[in-house]
Amino acid sequence: MNATDKLAAALGKYQGSIGRVVDFNSATDKLLPLDLTAANSELTAELLADTKAFGRWIDQKLAAAEARYAIGGYMEHRTIYSRSAHFNTADEPRRLHLGIDIWGNAGTPVYAPIDGVVHSFADNNNFGDYGPTIILQHNVNGLTLFSLYGHLSRKSLEGPYEGKAVKADEQIATLGADDENGQWPPHLHFQLMLDNGGMRGDYPGVGKYSQKEMYVQNIPDPRLLLRFIK
Repeated sequence: MNATDKLAAALGKYQGSIGRVVDFNSATDKLLPLDLTAANSELTAELLADTKAFGRWIDQKLAAAEARYAIGGYMEHRTIYSRSAHFNTADEPRRLHLGIDIWGNAGTPVYAPIDGVVHSFADNNNFGDYGPTIILQHNVNGLTLFSLYGHLSRKSLEGPYEGKAVKADEQIATLGADDENGQWPPHLHFQLMLDNGGMRGDYPGVGKYSQKEMYVQNIPDPRLLLRFIK
């Protein structure tokens, strides 16, 4: 049984409420699926090297689709990480995206989807990295689950402390601007893990494609909690 199946089984017996991660009204709001793989010929090296231009490209896509958010990424083999040496390793570059991205405006509120506690937080302040990051720990019908929120505003790190109780639907953060979120157009990296490997304030959000099956055993599909994504 992989990580997604384990979490789905636990959620099937979960007695707690499941809330939102971002505000979304299914009656009025639209989502734009965003392809960030090599199949998207618009993603030139020049575009990806310029954070502002990359941001304008995403904004134009959102406006043209009249969408509130652009969505995508779980286990997606992406080309965009070539923009940062942070994702390069000697044997194989990291290009496999392990969470789901929700692209929206800086300042967008971020919420805890289920009850939990603050596990850890940090400002991973490297080009291409998460920037401000919060990790929550949850108990889902006896299953330990960690949820990670990356590319936040620095102000988001002023309130949490380790062990702080968080309720479902409680606001925990806001999206950061590109000058504070690791130099990315504003978005949320939302990721789930069954085992966080003992890390604090950080966990890889991009891995080696050759290790995909290993990640699938630990990282559930975030759509199990992002109920507004079909």
